[in-house]
Parts: sequence; structure tokens; C-alpha cells
Amino acid sequence: MLVIPNQARGALARYGLSRDEADRSAWAVDQQGRRHEGAAAVNVVLLELGGAAGALGSSLQLRPLLAVESAAYRWLATHRSRFAGLGVRPDCDEPGSDCE
Repeated sequence: MLVIPNQARGALARYGLSRDEADRSAWAVDQQGRRHEGAAAVNVVLLELGGAAGALGSSLQLRPLLAVESAAYRWLATHRSRFAGLGVRPDCDEPGSDCE
């Protein structure tokens, strides 16, 4: 798994994403080049991690759970600025980052 900040030079063009798409949601691109957005992207990452995370990602594929997860993801994405105080520092804020 490769994690790339969407602000990294050329990242959006490489994966065919617009700035609006990247600002709206998290994205995951699988080995076949398929793009997954939002909660589906989170699940792709969980499945890739395997173990307990993979089991969680697998269970979240069930329609009722996926619907709840998707709604929760949309709410969190819309209100992400409220969580800035939790100490998460974006990769692009790190000294020496290669971000645009």
C-alpha cells in the first residue's frame, strides 16, 4: 500500500482526480486501477491491511453497515475542520514535503 497526500506534485493528474474530488473525499486506487471514494476507499485500505482491520473492512461491505458507514463518512468529511484540534498534522505541513 502506498499513501500519497493529494497535494503531492502530480498526484491528482496521475490518478485522474480533480482538486474538487480530492477535497471532497478520501480516495483509494486498487491494483487494477479502479478508484474508490469515501467510505469505499476506507474499506479498500482496511481489506489491504488484513487481519482484524481486513475483517472489519469485509464486514463493512454488507449493505446495512455500508449505508451507515457511508453516512458517517459524509458527516465526518463535511465537518473535518472540527477535528483539527486532535493533533493530526497533514503530510504537507511537514518540513521538506513535496507538496504543491
